[in-house]
Amino acid sequence: MQTVKLSGLFLLCICLAMASSGCVSEQLKSLEVQNAAQAGLIDKLQDELGVMTLKLGECRRQLKDAQGLGGIKTTELIEQIKLLEDDIRRKDAMIASMQNQLMGAPVLPPELSTLLEDFAKQYDLVTYDPARGIVKLKSDLLFEKGSDQVKSAAAQALTSLSGILNTEQGKDFDVIVAGHTDDIRIGKPATRAKHPTNWHLSAHRAISVLAIMEKSNMAPTRLSVRGFGEYRPVVPNKPGKKGHPQNRRVEIYIVPKGM
Repeated sequence: MQTVKLSGLFLLCICLAMASSGCVSEQLKSLEVQNAAQAGLIDKLQDELGVMTLKLGECRRQLKDAQGLGGIKTTELIEQIKLLEDDIRRKDAMIASMQNQLMGAPVLPPELSTLLEDFAKQYDLVTYDPARGIVKLKSDLLFEKGSDQVKSAAAQALTSLSGILNTEQGKDFDVIVAGHTDDIRIGKPATRAKHPTNWHLSAHRAISVLAIMEKSNMAPTRLSVRGFGEYRPVVPNKPGKKGHPQNRRVEIYIVPKGM
């Protein structure tokens, strides 16, 4: 009789575990759908932001041409520029908030976080944010000015990072490589031919970092890139499009698989 009771209890536990697993699976699917929808909205907002940025540039050029003449057109252009700048700031803040929700990883396991902290101490170009699971690389030490070619010393650091992420502690995490620039425009024609805008330069730099990580035996299915150009500064750029070194960076987000 006791055996029957224990068998029944065992079966009940199995059923509850299966039901619980089903609920978790459904929750994960729901989260994946929500994330996909949010990612789609971010892409749409970024497209709108790109169009508005181009329009703002055109309005500024028209204003420069019209300033010597004065009159109603100049006033209208100034008002239009202000409206565009305000709308761009709102959209930029909205995108940044939504992007942080997608890319802001939970705190990493202590073992992996310790490995990354030790790694950051070895290289001047690296800082590590344990609260968000982000490895930050200074672009001025990572690349030559206006280039997307990774310096040899920086390549060694990326190889070491890839080794950490291929360990038992890091193998269950994916990587998002995000490139950022300051607001200095690309001046040299030869450089501009390869990187027409800061968006291009930031994306090309992220791809170069990704390529080294892939060569360092990280599975390409674990890697992805984003290019944010000048539109995610961490500190204000200097007046007159003079940039700021802290804004020239590559951020590597370490996230659970599938994010």
